Amino acid sequence: EGYGYLRSDHLLPGPDDIYVSQSQIRRFGLRTGDLVIGQVRAPKDTEKYYGLLRVEAVNGLDPEVAKRRPYFEKLVPIFPDQRFVLETEPSNLTTRLIELIAPIGRGQRGLIVSPPKAGKTTVLKHIANGISANHKDVHLMVVLIGERPEEVTDMDRSVEAEVVASTFDDPRQEQTRVAEMALARAKRLVEGGKDVVILLDSITRLTRAYNEIVPPSGRTLSGGLDPAALYPPKQFFGAARNIEEGGSLTIIANCLIDTGSRMDDMIYEEFKGTGNMELHLNRKLAERRIFPAFDIERSGTRREELLLDPETLSRVWTLRRMVEMLGATEGVEPLLNRLAKSKSNKEFLETLNKGAL
Repeated sequence: EGYGYLRSDHLLPGPDDIYVSQSQIRRFGLRTGDLVIGQVRAPKDTEKYYGLLRVEAVNGLDPEVAKRRPYFEKLVPIFPDQRFVLETEPSNLTTRLIELIAPIGRGQRGLIVSPPKAGKTTVLKHIANGISANHKDVHLMVVLIGERPEEVTDMDRSVEAEVVASTFDDPRQEQTRVAEMALARAKRLVEGGKDVVILLDSITRLTRAYNEIVPPSGRTLSGGLDPAALYPPKQFFGAARNIEEGGSLTIIANCLIDTGSRMDDMIYEEFKGTGNMELHLNRKLAERRIFPAFDIERSGTRREELLLDPETLSRVWTLRRMVEMLGATEGVEPLLNRLAKSKSNKEFLETLNKGAL
């Protein structure tokens, strides 16, 4: 109807919402997901909400400048060509190994494919801490859908990021709305030239939520999945891109497999060709308590030559061949032991040619 509301931190309707008139939205070109700073007034007798009196800033920009920003859909996507440095301390083998086998660039669209209890949420947490420690210019968002409440608290306390969450006991409409608002917020920041990272846990539960609320299309895929339920999460995941004009939106999402549910396997099948980076977790390694439980042979990044220099790339390929000779499960433990003995990935790669794992 032309008017809108400013939501509080959790991005859902509430009593503290601020009413924004149609004329203000038109005048300043406000869009869904904008962060607005301004003056408000108390509600009058017949009014329910506070009203926005004056707009002072939109996404940290002057309102007149923000008004002229481009639309996200019209920005030109290109391959990721700037790598995120995730390495923090020598003992954190998770981020060090990710940098070698599945480097993440600005604008990456990545899947962390994992069976239950293989450490996928911990991996996401390590990635978040690696980015926040090494890239202060990046706006980091962690989006938790259908998660356990205690996991939300733990994530909120352990990462320096904007955590947006909807727990498993929330209505499905609320879970999807949280994801949509988080994506809209990220798009608005990218339109302003910022680099944004969304870590989503998980795309499987987001698709399941949409499967319960979309109007039936009349067709059903294996496991009871409606094809119409795949469109919104694919829009979410597909929004990840590196922007030629500056800025990027990186999305790394957890995807569940081997849960015993045919629907979950079907969701992975639908998403596996859409990303440009995949990190696979291995159930056998997790059962042997070898962490990070990465399946090195199946993990990788498309066009990794844009993220790694030729010498590093050559040594990473040598590393892959060594692991392949030992096997997907047997090769990881000696690799982790050797990685732990070095102080950095650079030192580790330099010693790689001096003997087998």
